[in-house]
Amino acid sequence: EWVYPVPSLAVPAEDAEDMEDPLGYGAVRLFVERLRAAQPHFAPDERSPALIAAICRRLDGIPLAIELAAARAAVLGVEGVATHLADRFRILTGGRRTALPRHQTLRATIDWSYGLLSEPERVILRRLAVFAGVFRLEAARAVVASREITPVEVVDGIANLVAKSLVSAVTGGGTRYRLLDTTRTYALQRLAETGEREQLARRHAEYYRNLFERAEAECETRATADWLAEYAPKIDNLRAALDWAFSPEGDPAIGVALTAAAAPLWIRLSLVDECRSRVEQALAALEAGADRDTRCEMRLRAALGTSLQFTRGPAGAAVGAAWHKTREIAENLGDAEYWQRSVWGLWSYHLNGGRYRTALALAEEFVALANSRPAPVPGTPALGGRPSGDWLVGEVMTGMAQHNLGDPKNARYHFERVLADEVKLDSGSLIARYQLDQRVIAGAWLAWILWLQGFPDQAMRAAERNIEEARAISHVLSLCHALSFAACPIALWVGDLVAAERYTGMLLDHSARHALARMYAAGRRFQGVLLVNQGNVSNGLQLLRSSLNELEEEANTSTSFRFITFLSEFAGALARAGEVADGLAAIKKALALIERIEERWMIVELLRMKGELLLLQDAPGASAAAEDLFRQALEGAHRQGALSWELRAATSLARSLRDQGRPAEALTLLQPVYNQFTEGFETVD
Repeated sequence: EWVYPVPSLAVPAEDAEDMEDPLGYGAVRLFVERLRAAQPHFAPDERSPALIAAICRRLDGIPLAIELAAARAAVLGVEGVATHLADRFRILTGGRRTALPRHQTLRATIDWSYGLLSEPERVILRRLAVFAGVFRLEAARAVVASREITPVEVVDGIANLVAKSLVSAVTGGGTRYRLLDTTRTYALQRLAETGEREQLARRHAEYYRNLFERAEAECETRATADWLAEYAPKIDNLRAALDWAFSPEGDPAIGVALTAAAAPLWIRLSLVDECRSRVEQALAALEAGADRDTRCEMRLRAALGTSLQFTRGPAGAAVGAAWHKTREIAENLGDAEYWQRSVWGLWSYHLNGGRYRTALALAEEFVALANSRPAPVPGTPALGGRPSGDWLVGEVMTGMAQHNLGDPKNARYHFERVLADEVKLDSGSLIARYQLDQRVIAGAWLAWILWLQGFPDQAMRAAERNIEEARAISHVLSLCHALSFAACPIALWVGDLVAAERYTGMLLDHSARHALARMYAAGRRFQGVLLVNQGNVSNGLQLLRSSLNELEEEANTSTSFRFITFLSEFAGALARAGEVADGLAAIKKALALIERIEERWMIVELLRMKGELLLLQDAPGASAAAEDLFRQALEGAHRQGALSWELRAATSLARSLRDQGRPAEALTLLQPVYNQFTEGFETVD
C-alpha cells in the first residue's frame, strides 16, 4: 500500500494582500460552491469575502468542515456562521443526506476518529490540546508526560497521531507540531471532562515561563535571526499561558514572571500594544498582592515605559512615571543595566516633551554609564574601551538633542559616527532594550540634516537606503520610524510626489497591520499634505483638520517638533486654500510653543511662512512686516547652517523685493545663496 497525504485546502492568510481575488483559494471556492448549491441566488456583499476567508481559516481548510459550514450559511447567513463558529460542534451539522452518518456533523466525524484511538493515544491527544499553535517534542514531553505516560510514549503517541491526521507536523526550522483548530477545540472539551485541564494548564504555563526566562537571557548573546526563529513561533503558547495564569483558576505569580520575561519578544516583533496591555495586567496583579519580586517589577516598569511611548505618546505623564520608577528600583538594587535603560527612557521622555537641554544632559549621563560598564556581550569589540553597542545609543541620543536645539552640524557629526562605525553589531539586543535599530534612527536623522544643509539629492538617497536597512532587519517599528521621520517628509519637501505617495502608503500599511496607532496617524497627516500638494486642497485640508484635535491633545503633554512641524504644514495648506487668518493662527500657535520649549531648528521656517501669510493678507504695513520676518529667517537659517531654509527665506524675500520694483536688489540677495547649491536643481525649491 502507498499512503498519499491529502492536505487541507488553501486558505488566505490573515494579512493576505491578494484578497481582491479570494476565489483563488481552494477553501473559499469550495465554500462558495457549496453555498450556491443550497442557495443558488447567493451574491456576496462587501463583507462576505473577508468573513468567508475567516471561516475557512478557522476551519483550517478542512473540506468536510467547510461543506458543513456552507450548508449552515444557507440558513444562518455567512455572518451568522462566522459569529457562532466558537460553538462549531453544535452549528456544523446538516451535511448531505447521502453522506455517511459520521460525515453529517463535524462532531460525529471527530468522535469516530477519536474512538479508533488506543487509550494512551486518547490521553496524549487530550493533553496536547493545552498547546496553542506549534510546539516541539521537548515541550510535549515536559507537559504531557506523567506517571502513566512516559516521555518516550509521548513521542511514540505523537508519531501515531500524525499518521492518523489528528496532529500536524510542520517542517522548516526543525519539526514542530500543532493540532488543527477544530481538533484542538474537540480535545479541550474531552480534557475538561477528565478534570485534568487545570493541572495541564499549570504545567504548560510553568514550562513557557522557564523557556522565556531563557529567551530573555539569550537575547543579549544570540544572533537575532536565530533568536527570532526559535522564539517567535512560541507566541501563541505564550498568550495561552498568560490567559490561564491571570484567569480565576490560574496563578498570577507565574503570569507576572512570564510577562516580564516575554517583553523582549513583543518589542522585537513590534507588538507594542500587546506588550502594554499584558504588562499593565501583570502590574495590576502585583498591586493586588501577587508575590512581590522587586527585580521583576523593575523589568515590567521598563517594558511599560517602552510600550507606552508608541501607544499613548512618548511624553505622557505615564511614560515619565514608568521610567522614574524603573530608575528608582534600579538604583536601590544597584542594577547598572536597568539604571542605564531608565536614563535612556527619561531622555526620550524629555526629548519628546521639548526639554532638549535636559535630554542632552541625560544623553551625557547615559554615555558616562556606558563607558563605566563592561561590554554587555562577551567578545563584543569595543571602541576606545567603550562598549560599542551602548556607545551607538549614546551617539544617537546626543545627536537628536543637538538637532532639536538647532545645531545640525554637531548632530550630523554624531549620526555619521554611528553609520561609519566599523563594528558590525547584531541589532536585536539593542532593539529589545531601546525599541529601535540605532543605525536606522541615525540614518533617518542624517537624511533630514542633509536636506536642511542643502543636499536634497543625497537626502533622498539616504532616506531610501535607510528604508532598505530597516527592511533587511525585519523590524516594523524601525521601518515606520524611517518612513515617518525621513522618507515621507523629505519626499514632500523636495516635491517628489510619486515617492511621497509610495512612502506614505507603506507607512499606513505597516502601521495598520501592527496596530501602531501613532504611526498610522502620522501617515494620515502625510497623506493630507500630499493631497494638498497634488492639488486636492479640500480633501487634504479635511484630513489635516481631523489630525489637529488629536495632536493638540498630545501637545498638552508633548510639545515636540512633531506638532510644530504639523502646524507649519497645516498653515501652508490653509494658505493654499486662501484661509489666511486660520493659517496665521496656526503659525502663532507654533511660535508660542517654541517660546515654551527649546525648539530652535524650525523657527526660521515658521517666521518665513508667517511673512508669506501676511503678504497674502494684504493689510496696511504687511509688506514691511513680511520683509522683516524674511530677513530674520534668512539670518537665523544662515547661523544654523540650514541652507535649504536659507534658500526658502531668500526666495521669499527676493520675490517680495521684485514685486516692489527692486529686482536688482532681489537678485543680489538670492544669487549668493543659490550659488552654494551643488545638487537638487530638479527639486521644488
